[in-house]
Amino acid sequence: MPSASNRTLRVPALARVEGEGGMVIRTHNGRVSDVELRIFEPPRFFEAFLRGRRYAEPPDITARICGICPVAYQMSACLAIENACGVTVTGPLHDLRRLLYCGEWIESHALHIYLLHAPDYLGYQSAVEMARDHRAEVERGLQLKKAGNEILATLGGRAIHPVNVRVGGFYRVPTRAELEPLAERLRWARDAAVETARWVADFDFPDFEPAYEFVALRSDATYPILEGRLGSSLGLDIAVDEFEEHFVEEHVARSNALHARIRGRGSYLTGPLARFNLNFAQLSPMAQEVSRDVKLEPPIANPFRSIVVRAVELVYACDEALRLIAEYRMPDRPAIPVQARAATGCGCTEAPRGILYHRYRIDEDGLVAEARIVPPTSQNQAQIEADLRAFVEPRLDLSTALLTRQCEQAIRNYDPCISCATHFVSLEVRETD
Repeated sequence: MPSASNRTLRVPALARVEGEGGMVIRTHNGRVSDVELRIFEPPRFFEAFLRGRRYAEPPDITARICGICPVAYQMSACLAIENACGVTVTGPLHDLRRLLYCGEWIESHALHIYLLHAPDYLGYQSAVEMARDHRAEVERGLQLKKAGNEILATLGGRAIHPVNVRVGGFYRVPTRAELEPLAERLRWARDAAVETARWVADFDFPDFEPAYEFVALRSDATYPILEGRLGSSLGLDIAVDEFEEHFVEEHVARSNALHARIRGRGSYLTGPLARFNLNFAQLSPMAQEVSRDVKLEPPIANPFRSIVVRAVELVYACDEALRLIAEYRMPDRPAIPVQARAATGCGCTEAPRGILYHRYRIDEDGLVAEARIVPPTSQNQAQIEADLRAFVEPRLDLSTALLTRQCEQAIRNYDPCISCATHFVSLEVRETD
């Protein structure tokens, strides 16, 4: 085995990472000298080809960025355009948007917990392999994901890349009778989510607690999904339209995904841990009770325990969806009018993996003159690299195979998207001079 003091751990290609990426960790004299999370997928230029499109088109176009989180892109786009046009969607239409978003949280969290992350903790290469010994758990996860997909299909027209969302609301809104089957399904899903939290809470978590600055939307009224101010664990408290005054993205040569940081402060973490730590009091009573039952209370700084936090958010999303269905009153119209005007608007929502910021400048002809999209993945990338550095160094005496598996598991802490959280294809270890 090569010396643990001088090694290079090289992963030339990460399988299914929304394109292509790799990882390199170099050590010298028993210390980690460099960590690179290389994202070499060719840029997709969404911001560029949004320019010149009609102001109502971004929700449909940006939904295609992600097959797991299309609603997040639609909602952030809608909010930004409505902000530019001086419109605020409230009442039943707002509640339907929140219900649709709950569906996305349910399907995304269930996918991540059961199919992407649990195999790491139970010692399997895949969920298919895990199903041989844990068939009931895998089936429960698939049924939970289906419950979320059914919400998306009912409100969005289809489960993947919904087509019923528009600026100002929806093209068509459901009747109460159409929502009742969802409620029946969600009552089962909520119980299944509780069992999920109890199941994952018993996993064995590495001892690892970095010092984070957590960033999430914050709201005194509700657990943040669609609204709130941007806050952090170190005192940041700003309106969404101040985002670019405090956050900056930078290009690094090894990555076609930008690295984000807080001006003058450095990297930060967004996502379930941030939401949970900053908004625990806004969880539903049932979600709080489950959290305390599994001994999960803020502050939580161990990213490996994010799988438990996602399970608690799964309980919340099911509970919140049931509340929204019970209180639903069909609106008078499926959308409110939104007239284009020359202005700039911003929107930010909580995608399953963290805050998703959109900004659009609309010209006097109602065309998009400029677009900016800041996804959670780019915001977390610098922090992931910092965490890998801190995680690897005290474990350099581990075998290459074991250290590789633990690095894979560590990366999967941050991103529930199926294209971002699969497995390393190969690993090379070599001694350095």
